[in-house]
Amino acid sequence: MRNVFFVGDELVAGQGDPKALGWTGRVAARTAPLAADLRFHTLAVPGETTAELSGRWDEEALRRVGHDDAASTQNFVIFALGRHDVSRGVSPTMTRLHLANTLDRASGLGFRAMIAGPPPIASVDKRALAEYAALTEEAAARRDVPFIDMYGPLARHEQWATDMDASGGEVPMQAGYGLMAWLVLHSTWHGWLGVEPARSED
Repeated sequence: MRNVFFVGDELVAGQGDPKALGWTGRVAARTAPLAADLRFHTLAVPGETTAELSGRWDEEALRRVGHDDAASTQNFVIFALGRHDVSRGVSPTMTRLHLANTLDRASGLGFRAMIAGPPPIASVDKRALAEYAALTEEAAARRDVPFIDMYGPLARHEQWATDMDASGGEVPMQAGYGLMAWLVLHSTWHGWLGVEPARSED
């Protein structure tokens, strides 16, 4: 059995999506048919920082795996980072520490980790969020875990900007979540999970 955990804030929960799928639901729906042993778990807490994520994700994941079963199953966790370290004034130094602790804990538990960086959010300062996105990529590289850049491709994407404007600038809607899912499905996602992609993920 392979457990896949999506850990993050309201973007992991899919808030604002009229289909109530978010990007995680779309990714799970496209991936589940590829392997019968995959189980998907969404662990979302709206508004949380990296410190708050670091302090709660492992207990929540282990409750779903079972402490005794953690070593006998394959467990994967994608930490999908939002913008709240920026909006709540967390220093880059502390963000680095929290991410390092999070990834080290995942490694210690035998979980294979991946990081998805923050997407551009209209209500947050662009420069600050771009710097934060670069910091998260650096943290992934330091621990040699795969990284999905959500900021760069979406910062230049007209449909993303239109979707964010229509939603009020805090969360995307259907089109935006579809774009996020596309980025995941066209990353190292399938290789990371050890599944063969479908013939076309377009």
